[in-house]
Amino acid sequence: MVGKTVLITGASRGIGAAAAHAFAASGANVALIARSTGEIAQIAGDIGEKALAIPCDVSSFAEMEAAVAATARTFGGLHVLINNAGVVDPIGHLAETDVDAWARTIDINLKGVMHGMRAVMPGMIAQGHGTIINISSGAAHGPVEGWSAYCSSKAGAYMLTRMGDKEARDHGLRIMGLSPGTVATDMQREIKASGINPVSQLDWSVHIPPEWPAQALLWMCTDEADAYRGTDVSLREDDIRQKVGLV
Repeated sequence: MVGKTVLITGASRGIGAAAAHAFAASGANVALIARSTGEIAQIAGDIGEKALAIPCDVSSFAEMEAAVAATARTFGGLHVLINNAGVVDPIGHLAETDVDAWARTIDINLKGVMHGMRAVMPGMIAQGHGTIINISSGAAHGPVEGWSAYCSSKAGAYMLTRMGDKEARDHGLRIMGLSPGTVATDMQREIKASGINPVSQLDWSVHIPPEWPAQALLWMCTDEADAYRGTDVSLREDDIRQKVGLV
């Protein structure tokens, strides 16, 4: 990844923070995007001159477009977008859910992915190459009790992955999703506290560390992952873990 520039949304913690460190360690420039300014500033400071912290709410296309422009201006280009920002709230049954909170999840998890893709695709198409990876979930492919907003948003994001690949593969873009499984992050603590559905009952020891999906994201930026363009890579699968180097 030496000489490449990677923009990561939701980079203040969890998978996003781990990915920022992993890409920087591989030689890439990294732009860290999040609403929490203190956390991304700290991570950028830890990484050093290869990192840029940009406060940004992905639900705003104007902010996302400005963040992409600032990244390209600072590092002289943009090669990889990791659409990682996401929330799981509200957790609760559909008949009782808070409508405004439900809409906010769609704004972040679905519209945020679209905003990222829309902001980077023209430049990537113009340069003839680029990689976009959307953080997906098993919830994109099947219903989970209490997660109507999360499942709906992730299903929509999976379709954006497929649409992006359908429309831009011939322009040199590599677009795919990563379904990491359950990861030991703050989101899992929220799920645990809800007590709703079997996922909330899982023992903490079964969750994988965020460094695993970060390593998978690095692998997905190589030609070895080209067979998975337009679909989700599942880190639950043993053969994927072997290819990534986790087994």
